[in-house]
Amino acid sequence: MITGQTIKIIRKTEVLELTGLSKSSLHLRINDGTMVPSISLGERAVGFIEFEIQAVLSAMVAGKNKRDIQALVISLVTQRQQSAA
Repeated sequence: MITGQTIKIIRKTEVLELTGLSKSSLHLRINDGTMVPSISLGERAVGFIEFEIQAVLSAMVAGKNKRDIQALVISLVTQRQQSAA
């Protein structure tokens, strides 16, 4: 949950390092809902919320299946949207 937490934005290169994914694999996972999408930092820059990436990685390490990870991603994005409202 975003409320009450320090939000740290990390860039795509750091996400790629943390996950070990290639750029194309990262985008495939974002498109199939198994990785949280980036946020806009400006016209030509995007970033990712670090604790969201960590939550997805923790789910992967715990052996969660694709549907569980997709549900987690939906929950994280919903929390993100609600905290912005």
